[in-house]
Amino acid sequence: MKKLFALLSISLLSFVGIAVAQSAGSDVGIRANLAGGEVTSIDGQRLGLSTKDGQIIVVLSAASEFKRVAPENPSLRAATTVSLSEISVGDRILVSGPVSADRSSVPAKTVFLISKSDIEARRRRETEEWRTRGITGRVASYNPQTQSITVSIRGLMGESTLIVKPKEGVEYLRYAPDSVEFSQAKKSTFNEIAPGDSLRALGTRSAEGSEFVAEKIVTGAFVTVGGTISAIDVSKGEVTVSEVGSNRNVTVVISKGSALRQFPAEMIQRFAGGFGMAGGGSSPVIRPPQAQPQAGQDARPMGAQGPGMPRGGGSAGLDDMFERFPSITVADLKVGQMIAVSSSKGTDASRINAIKLLSGVETFLRQPQGGRRPSMGGADSGFSIPGLDGFGF
Repeated sequence: MKKLFALLSISLLSFVGIAVAQSAGSDVGIRANLAGGEVTSIDGQRLGLSTKDGQIIVVLSAASEFKRVAPENPSLRAATTVSLSEISVGDRILVSGPVSADRSSVPAKTVFLISKSDIEARRRRETEEWRTRGITGRVASYNPQTQSITVSIRGLMGESTLIVKPKEGVEYLRYAPDSVEFSQAKKSTFNEIAPGDSLRALGTRSAEGSEFVAEKIVTGAFVTVGGTISAIDVSKGEVTVSEVGSNRNVTVVISKGSALRQFPAEMIQRFAGGFGMAGGGSSPVIRPPQAQPQAGQDARPMGAQGPGMPRGGGSAGLDDMFERFPSITVADLKVGQMIAVSSSKGTDASRINAIKLLSGVETFLRQPQGGRRPSMGGADSGFSIPGLDGFGF
């Protein structure tokens, strides 16, 4: 009996350890002996917890233990002892304990804390690393024999190709269908990569600039949908659009992970002209809003290589520009406006989960070029929206 109890204890600890690692990036929900999610309230010895499976009350006692886990090292061995006073609304926790039959409460044996500030600090570090050492593009072709990938990269100064070569021990990840969360990306392999996929890689560009040695490769099948808003449900976070070209209705689901931006009106014509949509000509030098260099910083235009610019170059400028566009909410949208939305490719084409949404894009959706719209957005799009990449981190 003692041996059986020991084996069960080890098994439970292993399961908790896996769940702790998962909770560093995503919501583990409610299980028989675990509940994980975001703290919504703190009331004495009771914590309100929001999970992907619904709300649950965490009941604390004198026997409850509290452990802090670092997001970059989510292991039980690395956990440090903390107190209830260190838990705040917005933090993520994983609670071990027997969940009630109706899944409404869980008496906490151990509370593993991953603080909101720690998560945000990790995200800032990762974002900066991807900005300075990352590339974003679209898979043009690949060679199974050499495991190399030819990637087409767009930038403000035009389009170029780059050969991505996986480093030994490279990590492959792939966005899950119907998911906009990078934290839900699955372990993948080279064999899952397909032409037309969006690809983001972290690594080092060769001295001559034609090759990129990748330490991490993230891929996904994305679509870009553009159209006119016909209905808005602010309470549900849903927007219905009549798609350009097909006139079919598409429901766009807005979640906490969705990024909503307004394309600045003063930049529309400069972009349209630069991409040959309103008069042609070479790409103009465009500096994003609030992106003037500070003392000591490189003053070259975005898209140029040099100190202070991401070595990935190209699309990094467009990604940075999107982040600097004015943020909006679902409540700011209006029926009759035109929007463009990037999403992971799911099973239902009439309902998509937004990764990025841009309003103020009428010029891009309505302006034809030689009888067709330039395709520089998602794999299935027939229009070009600068900065509307499918990836979200």
